[in-house]
Amino acid sequence: MRAISGLWRWRRNPLRRGTDLAEAWLAFLALLLILVLGPVIGSFTGHAAQDALQRSVREQQDSRRLVTATVIRKLDRSPLDVDPEATSGRSPRTRVVADWTAPDGTSRHGAVMAGLQTPHRGDHFDLWTDLHGSIAARPLDSATATTHAVLAGAGAALLTAALIEGGRRFAVWRMVRRRYARWDQAWDRAGPDWGRTGTGS
Repeated sequence: MRAISGLWRWRRNPLRRGTDLAEAWLAFLALLLILVLGPVIGSFTGHAAQDALQRSVREQQDSRRLVTATVIRKLDRSPLDVDPEATSGRSPRTRVVADWTAPDGTSRHGAVMAGLQTPHRGDHFDLWTDLHGSIAARPLDSATATTHAVLAGAGAALLTAALIEGGRRFAVWRMVRRRYARWDQAWDRAGPDWGRTGTGS
């Protein structure tokens, strides 16, 4: 809006300099680019991210299975153990030794994180594995993938707007520097006699 009002203000102003009009047109052009390019680039990035993430969702859901594991015994939690789901608002998880049957039919045994607050021998819990029974992370779900894609699109649109605005500010800075340089040259031409009465008479 400032760009449009700037153009209107300088339209017939007798004090208008060429650089004033150039700055107003530059601001107007930057505004148009932000309003047009920002959404286009954001939409393109969001769609590309959505396609890639949904493909990843399908691949993970095809290659991972939810199996039932049985607690053998509880393990003391090491301070170095990191549970990636502990901060995600899900139920508390405990480290246990468990047995489970892999999707390919083989029996597996090992230390895993169980979604049980107080596990006891013989308790059952769900466990994500790959097709061979090795522990795997929970597959990405479609809603989370869509959220990431929307955030990627919004980020790309904001980055585009920031780059355009940065380019506009740099161009204005260069114009102002040139204007100051011309003022310095004019002052140099005026010389030391500027302001003295009777100079040149």
